[in-house]
Amino acid sequence: MFRIAKQYHFSASHILPQLPADHPCARMHGHNYVVEVELQSETLNYAGFVRDYRELDALKNYIDDTLDHRHLNDVLGDDGTSAESLAKHFYDWCKAHWAEVAAVRVSETPRSWAEYRP
Repeated sequence: MFRIAKQYHFSASHILPQLPADHPCARMHGHNYVVEVELQSETLNYAGFVRDYRELDALKNYIDDTLDHRHLNDVLGDDGTSAESLAKHFYDWCKAHWAEVAAVRVSETPRSWAEYRP
């Protein structure tokens, strides 16, 4: 199995309103997110790639146009802003564009991440 991955970065704020009021993440706060998309294939295409990395620029454009420097609750709703929910959101978006998508990982801090892999 061949695997490739590419990272993207964006900054945004969010609130996790489901948490108790005294939880720090129940207050508005922000992160410098890292999104990593992983693609896999048993074969390579005509150019010897799983997929040309340049084709993945569509994800960068989506992130820049839709999520970067935004309040994620306004864009994705109150139930869609945990790292886990974001990983699933990005996975679904990527899978609609590239059949080879295997997983998406979202990091809010350098020491924590969430991954969606069906």
